[in-house]
Amino acid sequence: MSTAILTGPPVPGSSLEGDLRSLGFDVQIADGPERTAALVAAVPGAERVALVDPRFVGHVHALRLALTDPRFPAAAVPGALTAQPAARAALTAAVRGVTATVPAGAVAADGDGLVDSVATALEAGGAAVHRPELGSLVADVPTGAQDRHRVRAAVEAVDDEAVRLRSAVKARDGFFTTFCISPYSRYIARWCARRGLTPNQVTTASLLTALIAAGCAATGTRAGFVAAGLLLLLSFVLDCTDGQLARYSLQYSTLGAWLDATFDRAKEYAYYAGLALGASAASGSGGGDDVWALALGAMVLQTCRHVVDFSFNEANHDATANTSPTAALSSRLDSVGWTVWVRRMIVLPIGERWAMIAVLTAVTTPRIVFWALLVGCSLAACYTTAGRVLRSLTRKAHRTDRATRALADLADSGPLAQAVARAFAQRARRLPGLVPLAAAVTGAAAVVATAAFTGFGSVWTVAAAAGYAVTSGIAVARPLKGALDWLVPPVFRAAEYGTVLVLAAHAEVNGALPAAFGLVAAVAYHHYDTVYRIRGGTGAPPHWLVRVIGGHEGRVLSVALSALLLNSTDFTIALAVIAVAVALVVLTESIRFWVSSGAPAVHDEGEPA
Repeated sequence: MSTAILTGPPVPGSSLEGDLRSLGFDVQIADGPERTAALVAAVPGAERVALVDPRFVGHVHALRLALTDPRFPAAAVPGALTAQPAARAALTAAVRGVTATVPAGAVAADGDGLVDSVATALEAGGAAVHRPELGSLVADVPTGAQDRHRVRAAVEAVDDEAVRLRSAVKARDGFFTTFCISPYSRYIARWCARRGLTPNQVTTASLLTALIAAGCAATGTRAGFVAAGLLLLLSFVLDCTDGQLARYSLQYSTLGAWLDATFDRAKEYAYYAGLALGASAASGSGGGDDVWALALGAMVLQTCRHVVDFSFNEANHDATANTSPTAALSSRLDSVGWTVWVRRMIVLPIGERWAMIAVLTAVTTPRIVFWALLVGCSLAACYTTAGRVLRSLTRKAHRTDRATRALADLADSGPLAQAVARAFAQRARRLPGLVPLAAAVTGAAAVVATAAFTGFGSVWTVAAAAGYAVTSGIAVARPLKGALDWLVPPVFRAAEYGTVLVLAAHAEVNGALPAAFGLVAAVAYHHYDTVYRIRGGTGAPPHWLVRVIGGHEGRVLSVALSALLLNSTDFTIALAVIAVAVALVVLTESIRFWVSSGAPAVHDEGEPA
């Protein structure tokens, strides 16, 4: 249990002690500065400790924001301060420094502003003290009866539960989520919080619901498709609820953010597989349809879209300036309310996308669902990528070393590309700025086009794959600091996934495309895992993992060689074996990392994926 220390005797009639206990704190009362310092030092270093002025008057949610948020080592509002284990040493030093200035034996009957003095000293010592935005919430330390009456009236004038519910909703979200889900899902989140459910439990429930939806779709019946659509919408409601529950109860965690992000992809791609199975299962009524190529194409397109988002955002994560006219135009459009929602809908975020999938599943066929996805996501990708290219070409901003490292990690270069990069490192520095992207595009286009037009098992595809390994190494031979170098990782993803798709389609045997679907899903998981490790501030997966699974260029070459050396049936088996091997290695390391990670809790308030 966390410990809250009142720095003086509580004010008669105050509910402060009860409020702190309701937030999970063991309350101790000091009778002066010396006792306060002793109590702080006595709390075990692995526990959170809070200092609270006994005169504090404010909303319980203001205390909750200041004292229980796991994302910040230290946080404060007027009259209340907390420190997690990472900031405990700094807090102890600040308390000692402040109390040392108080005359020996002095008694602080009303707290004497000790808490705010310690918070100031903590910041002066170099510690980062988070001060949450309270908005209409009240947190104050009145100094007299009249002032106390005024503050209490201000507290009573604002319903902190209503504020808490509003703040549970993501600040920036899509149209469908904002107007069709959040108005009621926030109350589901509160219901879950009052029954002790955790965000991770709700996330898991959302995954299970989506998997059941995929199973219903796999039946190939109209009733199954209708049930699948309804269950997919329910899964999305739960998907919104888990984040709202995290915000409502401040139960943030790195593991939770990872589960939420990866489960979203697992749910969507499992549903694609269910639709493809359902289309095939309809053969019993004479309406069978093989849509695995469309399902894999939709997964490839959606994954590449996300890589474009991730790569651009990481490249500009800590940019020092944004002078792009395109960005200025976007800012001006933001002042016109309806354009904001139109632009959010154009990018087909997860809410709009899942609503479209659910409705089309219920009333049409899997083929129509996938074609709608391909067309919609293609238009969205063109819109977002074009805008980001224009911003990149017209902005004047320095790309930091951190951003450059992130792009290199997202590239996922294996031993072959790294060897070429080392060989070309010196010469690459003298080449024009567009060389990295040009090399990546040339190699990617060559290997995908060769696989598409030379047929299954062609030696030319192997030659193109070998050339792709060389061009990939040239692309990363120098730091990716060019204006458009953030496009290099998405080009690599398109080349790898596209090559697998094309070769599996040319195999023309049952099971080849489903095996390719599994391989792309396993590799895509690795790429999403890389993104969320970087976002969590823990860096990319270890180098040994990238080497073991071959890097993107190694996997392309291995798939091309398999097509050359094996017949179609054995090639399908090889794809399945590679998929299982990659999945086992990646999942084992990923689960080990996230379960044991000491990374700080994270929280996403950005654009929906």
